[in-house]
Amino acid sequence: MSRLLFVLATGGALGVALPAGALAQSMPGMDMRGMKMPAPASKPAPARPAAKRARKPLPRPAVKAPPERSAPSAAARPGHAGHEAMPGMDHQAMPGMTMPDAPAPAGEAPGMAMTGTALPADNTPAPPPPADHYADRFYPAAEMAPSRSLMMRAAGNHAVRFNLAELQVRDGTSGYRWDGEAWFGGDINRLVLTSEGEGAFRRGIESAELQALFSHAVGPYFNLRAGVRHDIRPSPTRTYATIGFEGVAPHMIEIAGALFLSEKGELLGRIEGHYDQRITQRLVLQPRVEMNLAAQDVPATRTGSGLSKAELGLRLRYEITRRFAPYVGLSLERRFGDTARYARRAGDDVATRSFVGGVRFWF
Repeated sequence: MSRLLFVLATGGALGVALPAGALAQSMPGMDMRGMKMPAPASKPAPARPAAKRARKPLPRPAVKAPPERSAPSAAARPGHAGHEAMPGMDHQAMPGMTMPDAPAPAGEAPGMAMTGTALPADNTPAPPPPADHYADRFYPAAEMAPSRSLMMRAAGNHAVRFNLAELQVRDGTSGYRWDGEAWFGGDINRLVLTSEGEGAFRRGIESAELQALFSHAVGPYFNLRAGVRHDIRPSPTRTYATIGFEGVAPHMIEIAGALFLSEKGELLGRIEGHYDQRITQRLVLQPRVEMNLAAQDVPATRTGSGLSKAELGLRLRYEITRRFAPYVGLSLERRFGDTARYARRAGDDVATRSFVGGVRFWF
């Protein structure tokens, strides 16, 4: 038993007293030179046999020296304030870590590549525009193709559109109304044909006009129009020289205005506008206003000077498709001044309130 205790005690003392150099030599790939190992306990180690004290050291693996690289001196490389260079450590040799050789420009983080508008000005040609469609990067190209085809047809070289095609239900005699246009041409110059009018059942068409206009784009949002207007009703008929504009005002309000000069020197004016308030992707509420003016009294057409007639409407439509959208709404129409006096003499109402229902479509 005493021999067994002696052998165990001798083995524990050898583990404590083993030199740090021998431990480093026994671990390939680790160089622990320069690191101080804690001193052994103050208890003296027992005597070891001479054969064990003369143990032959293990061969050390050959360590390949890293290739020399040209790097600025430690004094030239910028460092953190208050930190001194650590001897034996090369930041340039550490993968994934690069130290800038010069201070970064103002407003740019060190080590950040300069791209886009941060590049210095020069005469380098601009990169070519992308040839693919951006949406195809996120959605299947086969599903996006029909949408692009529809967009090109909508912005093609011709179209026919009816903003109003409705029935008007009101006290007394109900009626109807239309407002449409067709155009042929491009985005800059085009020929526009417009028509609008209204009538009453059992009384026929009360007013109807047809315009042929040349439209020229004067900006991204507005077109200048000039041409001829001919009134089919009321009688006597009139033909006017026309100049006006149409476009999209701020907040996406679509407006149009025109002046009309007849062959008899009668000057009329009109301004109208509407706004599409989209409630959902298919449900749209559209307030609409139209005002007609005259520079003088025209008894032949029962038109008074000043503001002669105004219409205020509110229509709610449901877009089954972008091309076809039925709607319902309310319309308030009123005559003013001498125009109202002419209407009373003819037995017509000065103000009418109508419940309207119709369809808005284009092709």
